[in-house]
Amino acid sequence: MHRRDFLRLAGLSTSGLVLPAAVTSAFAQSPADRWRTFEVTTRVEVLQPAGRTRVWLPTPLTVDTPYQKSLGSTFRAEGGEGKAMSDPAWGLGVVWAQWEEGAKPVLTMVSRFATRDIAVDLSRPGSVRGDRAELARYLEATEYLPTDGIVRKTAMDITKGARDDVAKARAIYDWICESTSRNPKTRGCGTGDIKYMLESGNLSGKCADLNALYVGLARAAGLPARDVYGIRVAKSAHGYKSLGAGTENITKAQHCRAEVFLTGHGWVPVDPADVRKVILEEPPGNLPMGDEKVVKARERLFGSWEMNWLAYNFAHDVDLPGATKGKVAFLMYPQCETAEGRLDCLDPDNFKYQITAREI
Repeated sequence: MHRRDFLRLAGLSTSGLVLPAAVTSAFAQSPADRWRTFEVTTRVEVLQPAGRTRVWLPTPLTVDTPYQKSLGSTFRAEGGEGKAMSDPAWGLGVVWAQWEEGAKPVLTMVSRFATRDIAVDLSRPGSVRGDRAELARYLEATEYLPTDGIVRKTAMDITKGARDDVAKARAIYDWICESTSRNPKTRGCGTGDIKYMLESGNLSGKCADLNALYVGLARAAGLPARDVYGIRVAKSAHGYKSLGAGTENITKAQHCRAEVFLTGHGWVPVDPADVRKVILEEPPGNLPMGDEKVVKARERLFGSWEMNWLAYNFAHDVDLPGATKGKVAFLMYPQCETAEGRLDCLDPDNFKYQITAREI
C-alpha cells in the first residue's frame, strides 16, 4: 500500500458520509436473498493525547462481493478534522481524523452493511476466469508473506501429486488443519509472519497467523489467495459457540479469514484457523480431530463461510494516510498515533475504544 494509491471520498471538518466505491443496483433486500443487515458503531476516545493526535478506522469492504455489500458509513470527529480515503484495488476504506494539541480526541463511525452466507460447489466448475491484473496482485509476496525459500519448498511438498488447483487448495487447507495449533496466549489475532513460523517450526498462533500461512503457501503454489480482515458481528447459527460474537459488544471479536481463487469457481472461501479454534475452544475444549463438531467444521470451512461477520479489506502492509510511525501489517483494529508514538491497538481499555454491532 502507498499513499498515492488512496482516493479521497470525503473530507469534512468534523463529519462525513462514506459510500462504497460501487453501490450495486442489483441489491435487493428480499427474503429470498437471505440477506441480513447490520449496523456497527466504533467509538474511539484518546485518553492521553499528545501533540497532534491521529486515529484511523477500517470501513466495510468498499467493493461488492457475493457475501457482502456496503451500505455506507457516517463519521464524526469531535473537535478535529475527519477524512475518508479508499483504495478499491484492496477493498480498503479508511476513516481517519486528527486533532491539534489541547483537543479531546473523539471519533465515532457508524457503518451499515448487508451480508449473506456463501458456499461454492467445488464439484461443479463454471466458466469463471478472473481478471489477470487482480489475480497477479494476489500472487505477489509481501513483507510477512514471502513466496520463496522455505515457503515455496513447503508448498511444493504439500501439493506434490495434486492433480488440479482444487486438489492443491484442499491439500494446503488439510495441512494447516492438521499441522498447526491455536495458541490462546497469542496477542490479538497474531502477526502473520509465516517465514518465522516455518523456520522456527512453531506452527501455532491465531487467525492472522494460520490463515496467512494458508495464503502464503497457496501463492507459493501458484494459486492466487488473499487474507480478508474483519470482525464477528453475531452468534453462529450452526451451534458453534466459539465461531460467533456472544454479545453486541464486539470490541475484541476481530477475525481474519482467507480466500483462494480457483479457475472455474472464482474466489473460494476457506478458514482453517477456525477449525483449530473449534478444536481448542468448543466445549468441553481440546476436541480430537475426529470429533463430530470438528469434522463438520472442517468440511464446511473449505468452500463456505457463515456470514455472521463483517469483512473490512484484503490489504497487507498498509501505509496509513498521514501517519509518521510506519505502516501496519494489516488494518483490522483501530489505530492511533500521538506525538509520543503509536498506541497499542490491542489494548482497547487504555487506548480507549469500543465496537458494537446490532442487526437491523
